[in-house]
Amino acid sequence: MRAATQILVIGGGPGGSTAAGLLAQQGFQVTLLERDRFPRYHIGESILPSCKPIFELLGVWDKVDQHGFQPKGGAYFLWGPEEWEVVFNDLGSDGTNAFQVIRSEFDELLLNHARELGVEVVEGTSVKELHFEDGRPVAATWAETKNADVSGRISFDYLVDASGRGGVMATKYLKSRRFHDVFRNVAAWSYWKGAKRLDRGSEGSIVVASVPDGWFWAIPLHDGTMSVGLVTGRDDFNRRRNELGSIEAVYRQSLEQCPGVLGLLSDAEKVSEMKVEQDYSYAAESFQGPGYLLVGDAACFLDPLLSTGVHLATYSAMLGAASIGSVLRGETTEAEAWGFFDTVYRQAYERMLVLVSVFYDSYKGKEHHFYNAQRLSSKDHQELNIQAAFDRIITGIEDMDDAQSVYRKVHEHLTGAESGNPNPLANLNKVHEQKKAPMHAGNAVDGLYLSFRPQLGLQRTSAATPSVNQA
Repeated sequence: MRAATQILVIGGGPGGSTAAGLLAQQGFQVTLLERDRFPRYHIGESILPSCKPIFELLGVWDKVDQHGFQPKGGAYFLWGPEEWEVVFNDLGSDGTNAFQVIRSEFDELLLNHARELGVEVVEGTSVKELHFEDGRPVAATWAETKNADVSGRISFDYLVDASGRGGVMATKYLKSRRFHDVFRNVAAWSYWKGAKRLDRGSEGSIVVASVPDGWFWAIPLHDGTMSVGLVTGRDDFNRRRNELGSIEAVYRQSLEQCPGVLGLLSDAEKVSEMKVEQDYSYAAESFQGPGYLLVGDAACFLDPLLSTGVHLATYSAMLGAASIGSVLRGETTEAEAWGFFDTVYRQAYERMLVLVSVFYDSYKGKEHHFYNAQRLSSKDHQELNIQAAFDRIITGIEDMDDAQSVYRKVHEHLTGAESGNPNPLANLNKVHEQKKAPMHAGNAVDGLYLSFRPQLGLQRTSAATPSVNQA
């Protein structure tokens, strides 16, 4: 391993691999340290269409497309007494634009692609300590994960923390992670062989089915298995586990209340042990600081209902790579680029948080504690710029009638009314991220916008005044 590098990336998941690869594409020296050795297991198998343009930019889309992953035509919802479908190919793209993936294979594919782009990837290596000068991280002490006697030190100019939910910077050094009142849930899941496919909806669609105490996902994968998971409230989960004696007993009890998913498993065999993860929603107070950026789950985490994890990881990685690249080329100051990154990433996260909460609020069985517990609290409103997130949802909708409909639903939710709409996404199918994202001068943030030509970076609007330090 090098003793020094321009940019150190901690973590080799989709956020870390994407950031590292996009920076290497720009000609920078990048070292990525990954604690595990790939392939390694990870949850988060449902990939949104929003990832496709980022993977095309990275030059890895064809590899993803040709790997053999299960094409994902959309999402089919069995939500209380209602059911509906979101069809991804109706969102303005021909052909497959999303997949259900086995993350061990998907993540390894991305990491190997980063290697091919010139990233120095070091697996099986953990960051033991970061070293600072005047509040700026400048070096890391590392050690082999399974043999701490093999260790060393690497210095760097910039740090990308893509260390996932462990969040090296936010949890160990900044102590800046703040949990929201909503989505204090637990996910429990397993894998089934021989499961049936849903007899309606698009090919490969994820199935999302509500139950009184939460909801299930059912994700068909290309190896012939189906990922089936329960999301339920933490307190209720712990109570029932104590009463019933095991995690699997809680899972089976809820499954009996979910005929839509239970029917898919009538002839299937469970082929893995139960896995459990707490799905708390959180965000660091800041996604950046002197010399460093936080991407993906290292910065923030959101309930898995709308499958936003890989989207937020790769989107923030692209923003981070553009920001660091522009700083290193002298196109912006660090303060300007970091402000852009923090604002845009936080807007994307808060927009998704509002959508997830509105979706939960649409469940008609309001007597059930689980769905009441997902409502944004007054504390959430104070800590998050909810109104701005709401406004960004509305401004991204092309049709005025649709916008007014969504305005009514979201406004009722944010003001505590009962929305009761069976499909809160009905009019959001026409939302295009690029209409709101700062990818042209008209959507600039503090005079900066994302540019892809001649290379990934930040551009100034013609009205923006360069810093006195800029040429």
